[in-house]
Amino acid sequence: MSRVVVTGIGVISPNGLTVEEFWRNLTQGVSGVGPVSTFDASPYSCRIAGEVKGFDPVQYMDAKTARRTSRFVQFAVAATKMALADARLTIDDHNRDSVGVVMNTGGGGMPDVVEGERVFLTKGPNRVSPLLIPALIPNMGSCQVSMLWGIRGPVISSIAACASGVYALVEAKRLIDTGEAEAVIAGSSESALIPVVFAALCNMRALSTRNGEPQKACRPFDLHRDGFVPGEGGGVVILERYEDAKRRGVPIYTEIVGGSLTADAYHVTAPDPAGEGAALAMSRALQSAGLGPEDIDYICAHGTGTPLNDVSETVSIKKVFGDHAYKVSISSPKSMVGHLMGAAGSISTIACALAIRDGIIPPTINLETPDPQCDLDYVPNVARRAPVRAAMANGFGFGGQNAVAVFRACEE
Repeated sequence: MSRVVVTGIGVISPNGLTVEEFWRNLTQGVSGVGPVSTFDASPYSCRIAGEVKGFDPVQYMDAKTARRTSRFVQFAVAATKMALADARLTIDDHNRDSVGVVMNTGGGGMPDVVEGERVFLTKGPNRVSPLLIPALIPNMGSCQVSMLWGIRGPVISSIAACASGVYALVEAKRLIDTGEAEAVIAGSSESALIPVVFAALCNMRALSTRNGEPQKACRPFDLHRDGFVPGEGGGVVILERYEDAKRRGVPIYTEIVGGSLTADAYHVTAPDPAGEGAALAMSRALQSAGLGPEDIDYICAHGTGTPLNDVSETVSIKKVFGDHAYKVSISSPKSMVGHLMGAAGSISTIACALAIRDGIIPPTINLETPDPQCDLDYVPNVARRAPVRAAMANGFGFGGQNAVAVFRACEE
């Protein structure tokens, strides 16, 4: 079985429209959270978000395609274009049948559903766009990438709520492990910052109401955390066989050595307080990687900043890591970009790859008052320089879906 490595990265995020900008801001503790600017949020208890600002889809696709695609698809295409360029991977007749795409999302084109309903109600059924369905269906991120680059290998779109990004990586590795693909474009994207989604999440009491201090609102593992901050964006990595990357002479960020998918079987929104499903995913991911808990230097936590999630994740880490749980560095990028929902796991994947490359662990900002129930090392407020030989990315979603991926510094 071939080793699987990461050779390209692309990201569109609230705190950076390039990998360099995103990573610089993440390691410097710069938040991309601010007041909602796309609609009047004054009626809502949460009025802040991690919005992607300054994004022009025409930089990544022609104007006609941009007009016909949902924003979540535009993010997927943009991040893919960056990642392919970074990997120096050209798709042409010699490899298009052996390249795959796994591009996941949590909600797909929800804004397009709302706009289509508005047109239907105000202008009548004959004015509804015939392109509404292909704009909103969740598989269109994968399919547009396939069509734009002429990729004819396996094309997958899985819906796993907030675990979708890590799901994509685990599924992509399996495609290479089984020989179905030699390289895979793997990632996820989300853009669902619309009034009805805000209303539902506010009424669920899932969101932070710290509106006067947007950049301090998302506070994973802090005693005074009061909910997550919704965000949008997308992230993509290029996976390929180790021997192909060496033959092409391209830099390798990291090797993905293990992964696992499990379920809580507990509740539609709340995590299992005993952390059983998440712990199972972490332990199986380590087993598949051939690593022990003591081999992991960094965990990129799901870390949403909700009262329930952060305690549950801490419990699950302790179950798997034992005494090493108190020695491993843990942090949550959501403290700086918000919760990108379906795209969150791709941000975590990218953070792990860059932490291994640079030996820098991004911080958890806004961690000011420790929670006695969250008593591990969450790298509070300031990035840490330390060798990262192996890292783990956690992604947990509504409905109890769990995905965990394990990375290792690539050795000859």
